Amino acid sequence: MTSSAKVQALVALLVASLAAQAVALPLSSKRQSISALSQSEIATFTPYTHYASAGYCKPAATLAWNCGANCQANPSFVPVASGGDSVVTQFWFVGYDPTLGEVIVSHQGTDPDEILPLLEDADIILEALDPSLFPGVSSSVHVHSGFAGSQSRSASEVLAAVQTALSKFGASKITVTGHSLGAAIGLIDSVFLHLQFPKAAIKFVGYGLPRVGNQEFANYVDSLPISVSHINNKEDLVPILPGRFLGFHHTSGEIHIQDSGAWLSCPGQDNTSDECIVGDVPNIFEGDTSFHDGPYNGVEIGC
Repeated sequence: MTSSAKVQALVALLVASLAAQAVALPLSSKRQSISALSQSEIATFTPYTHYASAGYCKPAATLAWNCGANCQANPSFVPVASGGDSVVTQFWFVGYDPTLGEVIVSHQGTDPDEILPLLEDADIILEALDPSLFPGVSSSVHVHSGFAGSQSRSASEVLAAVQTALSKFGASKITVTGHSLGAAIGLIDSVFLHLQFPKAAIKFVGYGLPRVGNQEFANYVDSLPISVSHINNKEDLVPILPGRFLGFHHTSGEIHIQDSGAWLSCPGQDNTSDECIVGDVPNIFEGDTSFHDGPYNGVEIGC
C-alpha cells in the first residue's frame, strides 16, 4: 500500500468516526454514578503505567530489566521472557512483580516509525476470534482483524512465558497492560489468558485504548471475571476510534482523565457523559493525539 493510500485509509476511518455521532445510542450509562478516584487510588495504577511504557523498549532491555526509568520504577520485577520485532510482531515481555504478587504481561503500542502497526490501526474489518486460541467463544464475538492478528502472533510465546512464571513463582494473579495498539492486543490477550488459566485472577489495565470489538465482544468481556480498566487522557482522539457506527464498542471500565487532572470512573460501555471520553470528544475535530502518550499521573508513555 502506498503512503497516499495509507493516509486515505486513515482519513476514511476518521471521517467514519464523525458520522457515528449521528447514531442514537442508549443513554442509560449517563444515569449511573460517575465518581472521582482518590489520589491513593490513582497511585495504584502507576506501576502498570510504567510496565505499559516499558512495552516500547527492545526485548533485550526488558529481559535484562535495564530499560531506564520505566524499569527503575519497578525495581523488584523479575523478567521471564520477552520477544517481538516491532515490525511484524509487537514487542512484549512477561515477568513477575513480587511487590504486587502478580505475573505481568506487557505489549508494545503503536510506533509511528513502524509501518505495519499503522496499517493495522487503519484496518477496520471485524472478524470472529480464532477458535483454536479462543475455544468455546461464540462466532458472533468479533474483533478488529488487525488487533486479532497482532495478538495471535505472540500468543504461543506469551502463553508459555506466563505458564513458566505462574509455576516458578507460585502466582495466581495475572495483569496484562499496554498502551494504544498494545492495549488493544492486551485486552484480547486478557480473554485468551482467562480461557487458558480460568482459576487465575486476571486484570487488564490499558492506556489510550481504541475500540477493539463489536457489541458482542464488549458484552462478552464484561461477563467474564476479568478486572478491566481502560484509562484515556483528556481529549485523546484514539479512544473514540473506530467509530461506533462501524459496529465497534468499548467494554466497561473506563477511567477518564480530566483537563484538571482528576481521574473519573465512567460506568457502562461508551458512557456519553461529557465527563467521559465519548462526550468529551464527540467528534474527530475535538480530539487531539498529543494527549495520547499522557501524562498518566505524571508518566509519559514511551521507552
